[in-house]
Amino acid sequence: MRKPQEMTELDRLRHSTSHVMAQAVTHLFPEAQLTIGPPTEEGFYYDFDRETPFTPEDLAALEAEMAKSVAANDPFVRREISRAEALELFRDNPYKLELIHELPESEQISLYTNGDFTDLCAGTHAASTGEIKAFKLLHVAGAYWRGSEKNKMLQRVYGTAFPSQAELDAYLERMEEARKRDHRRLGRELGLFMVTPTVGAGLPLWLPKGTVLRETLVEFMRDQQRRRGYQPVITPHVAKRELFEMSGHWIAYKESLFPSMHAEHEELVLKPVNCPFHIQIYASERRSYRDLPIRYAEFGTVYRWEQSGELGGITRVRGFTQDDSHIFCRPDQLVSEFHGVVDLIMLVLNRLKLEFRARVGLRSTTNPEKYVGTPEVWEQSQNALLEAVQQLGMPHEVAEGEAAIYGPKLDFLVKDAVGREWQLGTVQVDYVLPERFKLEYTAEDGQPYRPVMIHRAPFGSLERFVGLLIEHFAGAFPLWLAPVQATIIPIADRHGEYAERVRGVLTECGLRVEVDRRNERMQAKIRDAQMQKVPYMLVVGDKEAAAEAVAVRSRDQGDLGPIALTEFMRQALAAMDTP
Repeated sequence: MRKPQEMTELDRLRHSTSHVMAQAVTHLFPEAQLTIGPPTEEGFYYDFDRETPFTPEDLAALEAEMAKSVAANDPFVRREISRAEALELFRDNPYKLELIHELPESEQISLYTNGDFTDLCAGTHAASTGEIKAFKLLHVAGAYWRGSEKNKMLQRVYGTAFPSQAELDAYLERMEEARKRDHRRLGRELGLFMVTPTVGAGLPLWLPKGTVLRETLVEFMRDQQRRRGYQPVITPHVAKRELFEMSGHWIAYKESLFPSMHAEHEELVLKPVNCPFHIQIYASERRSYRDLPIRYAEFGTVYRWEQSGELGGITRVRGFTQDDSHIFCRPDQLVSEFHGVVDLIMLVLNRLKLEFRARVGLRSTTNPEKYVGTPEVWEQSQNALLEAVQQLGMPHEVAEGEAAIYGPKLDFLVKDAVGREWQLGTVQVDYVLPERFKLEYTAEDGQPYRPVMIHRAPFGSLERFVGLLIEHFAGAFPLWLAPVQATIIPIADRHGEYAERVRGVLTECGLRVEVDRRNERMQAKIRDAQMQKVPYMLVVGDKEAAAEAVAVRSRDQGDLGPIALTEFMRQALAAMDTP
């Protein structure tokens, strides 16, 4: 049998619990076909082929059945068998047979048994079911067998387990908080984005307020890029297949590409990345060492065919926009350019007060076929990136196998308000694509040399970044980012004219404001603005109109009382400038 995956004690506990869950399914729903059930970062799952969907009541019944197995304290017993025995044992289960047939002839096949349940498994497990102290079945989702849409859709039952009930309770509390912050629900309630089957799965539509939020981030990044000498470019959404064959993306992304389009004897592809286009712009002119570095930046939309079971809101989509940039520089400029990119990413994270950790991704030594470029070029690029990171003095971890297809990278993993990590900003060092495209610059000695490329995206993708921000802030965005920064609420119809004048003054100074002139009671309007998580509610009546003032209610501080309009404007603008 294949060498068991290295597991922590928590992994073993969760893997064991997945077997206990599968055992319970065989007791209560014997018609279900078993497939696989690994541990995950958050818990475990097991996939079942069963025509009737599992219900919440089924999950409760399974938990009760699992408790019987835990109380029995059955040992997990490993047994090795021959291929012929395995094929006979699982003769009625096509999924297990497929796994068995894939094993090399030389590998031993192992089983694990607890009580009356036996499963094909490499391990490892807890000593007995009694070690399972706290578990919970969470929900059911669809999942294709082996992750391929060409295969049958199965039912995936998710669960989790912890060494103690206290740890499980804390986890469930975090998950309940995460549910309240779910960007899909808040995106709908706050009018930020929508996804419709008429347009297609994984292709979100940005609503007006969501567009304001997104464009605020774009304007912030554009301003920072202008200050740092980036040049804006715009590139097409499609290109000839040959472009991505040259870059290596045709092979690396082949399973994620949309189907090709054919027109006038050309095969066109929706672009999965922007870098080959920026390379063409660089290569369109002769370049001198004096021209470098050249920094191209684009908010470029790219397309990747994610499987439907993996799509979710705007954090996993099929069309997304990257704040993409590619820097072409001399080798002696690499470290300073790398540091400049990291400085920009840090500015973004600090502006939003986001916690993060840094991870250096290197090429896998066991699967080098995943990457393009020679080992010599990879060694050069990895050494350059590691040197740049070390000079920064930034705490970081090194992860083999996390590199991009053409070079090592520094990723920023951001922690949200409930402790989950999101991989967002990235900076990558690339010696490979300049070589593949034969890029050159003329050095001081008159000879041609290869530039080095830096790929960077501080936000990562705007969709994923906004999804993180929605959940991190639970929709209550910082003032500078809020789609509507203030709602003006006239007490009566006769105060509408003054409310509109206040709106004009505040809009002129750069604030995003609305007037709520609905035929509703004032308290209902205040409640609705609070539900929409608007930072300021400005109530205006006779007294406020006479005094050129507004009665201010803050989302975060409550009732602040009447404030002169000019003073409120000064305070709001100052608050917007506060990082």
